[in-house]
Amino acid sequence: MPIPLQITFRHMDSSDAVEKAIRSHAEKLDRFSERIMGCRVVVSAPHQHHRQGKLYEIRIDLRVAGEEIAVTREGPENHAHEDIYVAIRDAFNAAARVLQDHTRRFQGDVKAHAEPLHGKIVRLFPYEGYGFLESAADRQEIYFHKNSVTGPGFDKLEVGAEVRFVIAEGESPHGPQASAVTAVGKHHLVGKGES
Repeated sequence: MPIPLQITFRHMDSSDAVEKAIRSHAEKLDRFSERIMGCRVVVSAPHQHHRQGKLYEIRIDLRVAGEEIAVTREGPENHAHEDIYVAIRDAFNAAARVLQDHTRRFQGDVKAHAEPLHGKIVRLFPYEGYGFLESAADRQEIYFHKNSVTGPGFDKLEVGAEVRFVIAEGESPHGPQASAVTAVGKHHLVGKGES
């Protein structure tokens, strides 16, 4: 069954070719979850640089039975996103990963160690779009990508911020990888050496 799809263009003219590419990618999301009730895609060209072209931003909002999933691919950190089709591909790839995680949680396929853990941000690389957090339980340093940050998002994180996270299956080139990284309130983390 086709996913109900809404496409919006901001700060740019609409394009039949771009809409066709978006529809093609959206149809493929069906294989990751049968629970998708709707998909809204916003294509924006908010950044115009003198020496470079427009850096496209793609936002995908998925409505999945009882939950909203949002994925944003912003251009300023990735100059490959001067090509709108690359930006669209990257956004849908990120949406597929988040949707796969959501489906595994819903189906109960998440392993026992996938309970949310607590930690704090120890290093951020905002221009590269990733960072490292430290687990409160064993002080292990764990890599995370900006696409794995939920809630207010990667741009709102600061070094020292407390987070909840899940260890992702498989490792990144940087070692263990976190998914579903969520900033938490001003709770005190219990861990060695913290006061």
